[in-house]
Amino acid sequence: MRKSRSSGNWRTVYGGPLLFGVLSVAGLLTALLSEGAGRYFSWLALGAPVAITAWCFTRRKRG
Repeated sequence: MRKSRSSGNWRTVYGGPLLFGVLSVAGLLTALLSEGAGRYFSWLALGAPVAITAWCFTRRKRG
């Protein structure tokens, strides 16, 4: 028996949330444990999911 194509791939369904989670945890740990350049990475890692979410919402409102 073959799987139907409409069921989707697990990466398609869970890829985005897993990426956001890993990026957020990495940003939080970097903010707590590092100094110097690590602080810039933590700002980027914690700001990226917020920026991507805001971008998706603005794209959705237009169409």
